[in-house]
Amino acid sequence: MPLFGKSHKSPGEIVRNLREALLLIEKGQDRKSEKAVEEVNRWLQASKSIIYGQDNQEPNTEQISQLVQEIYNASVLPLLIRQLTKLDFESKKDVALIFNNLLRRQIGTRSPTVEYLCARPEILMTLVRGYEVSEIALTCGTMLRECIRHEHLAKIIL
Repeated sequence: MPLFGKSHKSPGEIVRNLREALLLIEKGQDRKSEKAVEEVNRWLQASKSIIYGQDNQEPNTEQISQLVQEIYNASVLPLLIRQLTKLDFESKKDVALIFNNLLRRQIGTRSPTVEYLCARPEILMTLVRGYEVSEIALTCGTMLRECIRHEHLAKIIL
């Protein structure tokens, strides 16, 4: 039983809730949008704890794989990048951290996130356009810098 009533959500639930909150932000209804930004922050924290581990525990590779697969299947990356301007500072940092971690992730010789982004160049173009917006330029720059380390992504960007 988790301490203080904190329940541990499955990667599928985390991604589903994150997607729902991002869609609420995209709709742009003021009151719901504010609450949704808080929810996005919460679900990004949950995602981060799966990817990096928590409380001196090593991350569970099976949970990471499940989380990443859910992120791809639910098309959460494009949503996160499109809504960057509406997120708070900490959430923007978390998005960059998670994005860059996913990019570095390899399964054997494959880089699944690189393949995912190659199949969806519009995500990279959104990052490039985001670099022109002052409040997200640093975050987009961090993600773009990680992208250009991969030859296939660098070709798309250039």
